[in-house]
Amino acid sequence: VGLWKLGNFFSQLFCHAKESFLLQKALEILLEERVQIIRKALTEEKQVSTKTSAADLVTETDHFVENLIISVLKEKFPSHRFIAEESTAAGSKCVLTDSPTWIIDPVDGTCNFVHRFPTVAVSIGFAVNKELEFGVIYHCTEERLYTGRRGQGAFCNDKRLQVSKETDISKALILTEIGPKRDPATLKLFLGNIERLLKAQAHGVRVIGSSTLALCHLASGAADAYYQFGLHCWDLAAATVIIREAGGTVIDTSGGPLDLMSCRVIAAGTREMAMFIAQEIQTIHYRRDDEN
Repeated sequence: VGLWKLGNFFSQLFCHAKESFLLQKALEILLEERVQIIRKALTEEKQVSTKTSAADLVTETDHFVENLIISVLKEKFPSHRFIAEESTAAGSKCVLTDSPTWIIDPVDGTCNFVHRFPTVAVSIGFAVNKELEFGVIYHCTEERLYTGRRGQGAFCNDKRLQVSKETDISKALILTEIGPKRDPATLKLFLGNIERLLKAQAHGVRVIGSSTLALCHLASGAADAYYQFGLHCWDLAAATVIIREAGGTVIDTSGGPLDLMSCRVIAAGTREMAMFIAQEIQTIHYRRDDEN
């Protein structure tokens, strides 16, 4: 996506200069050297450590990219708040207030990144008064920029996104992720949920290793639904705006309204599909993001 295309994108999407500038700044961050850092690091040896489990990985690139993004945004918007994956892991409070708040995942798909599997993204969401306003997600290896602005539509590069309108589970492709907990009880629930959907004759269930990109595939109509227990607000914030603006539904796994801090979600092209999945799957319990 050339920077010259962004001018057209802004002029079509926004009436208010301040809102346009906020999104422009997020887009520029994703398009500049931050993404180049990730692409370069994909081919190199990495220093890998763990967080909540042996499957919950973090690298020096996660920290470096997050610090770069936050430092630039803080310089431009010193009064804004930030929720970011590695800062939260290091002990920062994860609380969404009414203040303007950037919600950042510097490297989504870290396990993929460690293994040089190229499904890796950067995600930035923005909320005001606890309402998600816009989101940007950049697929680092395929140069796909997904954007969504509340009330203004969702796009991949310059193509408008539209979700699938499938309501029949027997014609659906479902996406999910495993989550960091791998104890026997959790794995039994995880596999049981997949079994229930396959018994309902879903075409298939896929795990691609990046929650944000799975949700972008949903927004583009390439999949019909997504569910997960154990994802975080930084996995979900930007993608929620994009899916809603592409015509989709994002709800809690109970079937109620989405709670961004609950670490659980169902997203689908239609509410009928989302509600069917909510009725089929069993809950896997994770601690809330705002309980850290």
